[in-house]
Amino acid sequence: MIYALVVIVIGLMGYIYAGDNFPQPPKDAQKREAQYIRDVKKQDAKEDFERAKQDKYPSGFMTMEEYNKISAPKDKMAEKIDVPKLEKPADMKYVPQPTYKIVRYNNPPGSPEISLKGRFHYQRQQNAQGVVSPDFSVMVYPSIYYYPERGSVACDVFVIKLQEDQTNLNKILTANTQHRLPEPIFSTDKEIANDRTFRTITPIDFSTDGTKILAKEKIGSTMDGIWQTNALVYDFTNDISYNLVEVRDAIIYYWKEYKGLNLEEVRWDIYPLGFDLNNPDRILISAYAYTGDTPVTLGIWSVDYKGEQSRLVTFKETDVQVSMNGYKIVQDGVVPLALVEQEEELQKKADKAAKKAKKKADKAADKELEKIYKARLKEIDQEYKDGLREYERQQRMKGSTEFNDIPNAYADKRMKQLEKEIANDEKRLQKENEAIEKLDAEIQQIKDALSNPDSEGL
Repeated sequence: MIYALVVIVIGLMGYIYAGDNFPQPPKDAQKREAQYIRDVKKQDAKEDFERAKQDKYPSGFMTMEEYNKISAPKDKMAEKIDVPKLEKPADMKYVPQPTYKIVRYNNPPGSPEISLKGRFHYQRQQNAQGVVSPDFSVMVYPSIYYYPERGSVACDVFVIKLQEDQTNLNKILTANTQHRLPEPIFSTDKEIANDRTFRTITPIDFSTDGTKILAKEKIGSTMDGIWQTNALVYDFTNDISYNLVEVRDAIIYYWKEYKGLNLEEVRWDIYPLGFDLNNPDRILISAYAYTGDTPVTLGIWSVDYKGEQSRLVTFKETDVQVSMNGYKIVQDGVVPLALVEQEEELQKKADKAAKKAKKKADKAADKELEKIYKARLKEIDQEYKDGLREYERQQRMKGSTEFNDIPNAYADKRMKQLEKEIANDEKRLQKENEAIEKLDAEIQQIKDALSNPDSEGL
C-alpha cells in the first residue's frame, strides 16, 4: 500500500514538473504542424544570423554554394598589384628600405645578360631581369627552366601588361607574372637529349617606337662554353618572330670570298648590339673570332629586322650609333633612418585608428544583424499567429458536412470582411486626397502672394 502511494505521488510530481517546464503541444494536428513550421523557421533564422556574423571574416565553415561562389574563377589580368614592401623581422628596429630609379636597359649596347641565382638548380625555374617598352605599357622578361635529369637549360620569353593608373616607377615595381600573356613570344628548343646543354634567350632592346624587340639566343654547353648566338626579333604589330640567320651566312660568305678565311674552321660568334639610331628598322650586330686570349673583330654588320639585306658597316664600334630605348630599375640608395622612424610612428597611429574603427564597425554590424534577426523572429511569430487565427476562424464556423457548406460560408464571410476593409481604405484615401488638395491650395496661395508682393495679403 505504501509503495503504491509513493508511485502515485512521484507520478503527480512528474506530471506537475512536466507541465510547468515542458508545455504540451496542441492536440490539433494542423496546429502542431504550424507550430513545427514556426520553430523550423526560427531555427533557420538563428543559423542565418550566426552565419552572417561569421561571414564578416571568412572561414572554412561554409556551405558548398558559398564555397563555389568564393572559389569562382577570377580574371587575374584585372587584379590590382600593390608596390612590394620589404618585410621587417619582429626583432629588428630598422631595416634599410631601398629606393629605386629608372635607367636605360641596353647600356652599354648589347650588354644585357641573364644572371642566374644560386637557388636556380634547386628551384628549377627563375625569372630574369625584364625590359620595359619606351611607352611603359609592357614588360618583356625571360623565364629559364632547369632539367636535372640531363643538367639542361631551356627558356621562354613572356610579355607582362603593366598597370595603367600608376607612375612609371610603380608600373615596373608592380609588374607581376599573373598579368603576363599566356603564350611566350620566344621559345627555345625543349629537347634535353644532350647532357649539360643550355639554350637561353636574353632581351636586348626595344625599337624606337616599341613595336619590335631584339633578343639573343645563346646555345652551348656548360662543359665547353657557347656554341652559337642567334639574333631574334619579335614584331608586336604582326605577331610574328624572326630568326636573323641570314646575317651569319653573310658574314661567312664575306670572309671566305674577300679575305680567304673559312669561318667554319675557327670558333666565332655574333654579338647583337641593338637597333640603329639612324635607321630604326635596321639592327647592328658585332662579329668576333676567338683565335686566342683576345677576340678578333669580324666587323659591325647591319641587317633589317626581317633578316634581309645584310651588309658590313665598319670595323670600329665607335663608328656606329646604337639607340637605347628600353628601361629597367636599379637600386638608387636607401630611405634615411629618420624618415623610416617617422613613417613607423605614423603607421602605428594609423594602425591604432584602424583597429578602433574596425572594432566600432564590427559592433555596428553586429547590432544591425541582430536587429534584422529580431525583426525576422517577429515576422515569423506574426505569420504563425495570422495562420492560427485564420484556422480558428474556420473552425468556429459550423455548417452541414452533408452539403460541404463550411468552405462556402467561410468564403462569404471572408469576402464581406475584405469588402469592408476595401471600403475603409477608400474612405481613408479620400480623406488623404482632400487633405493633399487643401495643402496644394494653400501652397499655391503662398506662391501667388510671393509673386505679387504689393497685394493686400502681404
